[in-house]
Amino acid sequence: MMEKGIFITFEGIDGCGKSTQFNRVSEYFKTLGKKFIVVREPGGTAVGEKIREILLDKKNDSMTSLAELLLYEAARAQITEEVIKPALEEGTSVLCDRFFDSTSAYQGYARGLGSELTDTLNKIATAGIKPDITFLLDLDSQTAYDRRHVRGEAEDRLEALGNSFQDKVRAGYLECAKADDRIKVIDASATPDEIFEEIKKWLCEIL
Repeated sequence: MMEKGIFITFEGIDGCGKSTQFNRVSEYFKTLGKKFIVVREPGGTAVGEKIREILLDKKNDSMTSLAELLLYEAARAQITEEVIKPALEEGTSVLCDRFFDSTSAYQGYARGLGSELTDTLNKIATAGIKPDITFLLDLDSQTAYDRRHVRGEAEDRLEALGNSFQDKVRAGYLECAKADDRIKVIDASATPDEIFEEIKKWLCEIL
């Protein structure tokens, strides 16, 4: 029987350094000669990328929390069925920038829609697929905000909600981590090298 691929996800508030570590792990997998793909949420498919544009466009500030949640789940259902599930089944590992923990933290906790609703929809959208390991890069909202502004990036619809919203998201993530030891909380105020070394230690255990 073919060995299944490993499913690894990266989470954290905007500006936590997630993309840096995601790219480093991707390079690390290349040096190990691992068969893998990289994907992002929302996005990663033709349908998902269109949904992503709607979700992040600041012009759509009248979007209700429930509509937002359902759009994320629609994009997730598409990428799970079209990309993630087939890759894992054929033995290819998947590195994913955000997955259902984002929905638990952003929509369930910060938006106040509750874990019962988000957990149910997450299970439906993912066909029950769960990451093998999740790296949560934990950082305070002010430091994350400063980092984003140093880079001069334009704010998307969710970033524009400000630090108090990001504080709620962070609290939501930490609640998720308490409930599931699959989620490894990494201190994202450390240097990129220190963070990567810690991630590598966890990876060595599951690879």
